Amino acid sequence: MAFEDEPPYRQIYARQILAKAGVAKNDRLLAALAKVPREKFVGPPPWLYNDFRHYREMASTDPVVLYQDLLIGLNTRRGVNNGMPSLHASALNTLGIREGETVAHLGAGTGYYTAIIAGLVGSSGKVVAGEYEEALAEKARENLSGYPNIEVVRGDAAKWPKEDADVIYANFALDHPPATWIENLAVGGRLLFPLGIPAVENGRATGFTRSAGFLLIDRRARGFGARFVQPVSFVWAEGQEPPPAGRHEGLAEAFRSRRLLQVRSFRWRTAPQGEESYGEKEWGLSFEEP
Repeated sequence: MAFEDEPPYRQIYARQILAKAGVAKNDRLLAALAKVPREKFVGPPPWLYNDFRHYREMASTDPVVLYQDLLIGLNTRRGVNNGMPSLHASALNTLGIREGETVAHLGAGTGYYTAIIAGLVGSSGKVVAGEYEEALAEKARENLSGYPNIEVVRGDAAKWPKEDADVIYANFALDHPPATWIENLAVGGRLLFPLGIPAVENGRATGFTRSAGFLLIDRRARGFGARFVQPVSFVWAEGQEPPPAGRHEGLAEAFRSRRLLQVRSFRWRTAPQGEESYGEKEWGLSFEEP
């Protein structure tokens, strides 16, 4: 079905979301946004939306109201939402997903943005959707059962993909890039994920980020390019090992100093060659050109 054949409210939604995301022209993403029915992925009404302070119930059961730039609650107890469409549209535009590519969408929730990605890779491409929470993974399997180019897997998304991927898009925050992501990123591939530090209140983690930014890493024939795309706020990854001493303090200082904005390359399992915004033995965020 062509873009012009989609319901008018979904056409308007797609145009508004791309405009807010600052995307001037991306016809493939425009069509993918208009094609996927959001109501299929957020459950039955009443719907709850997050106004960045608390959840409020929508005073309508008409699915048309879902076609706004809103966070719709999926698991309000844990603060898990069907994320802000303009944020994801901006991210997908940055990733430049092409037809026929293999994409790992990690932290897929109930599968709404996975379905949009499936439209971008087309029938010749493949999407692996990873989700940690069992209930969400089961819902994603149900929602995406009509998409032959999508495989839904349940488990620790930091351990996926198992094979080379052209694109890895993670929708949860971490304080490091997992080795699986770096090792299985194909040459020419792009990785986008929220790198940050967790928020802590009264000595306990809240499950969200305190500071984070979308980090884009691209694999080249020799080495990796890297840059921070924009600040973000995301749920924190579950099931991870405790960080090494000093990591969160070092990243916090890098965020405070804003030196992360100067990052140009990503060091992986080599010795540092120049000054870094933040670095450890295995990896670092460097100011040097790749």
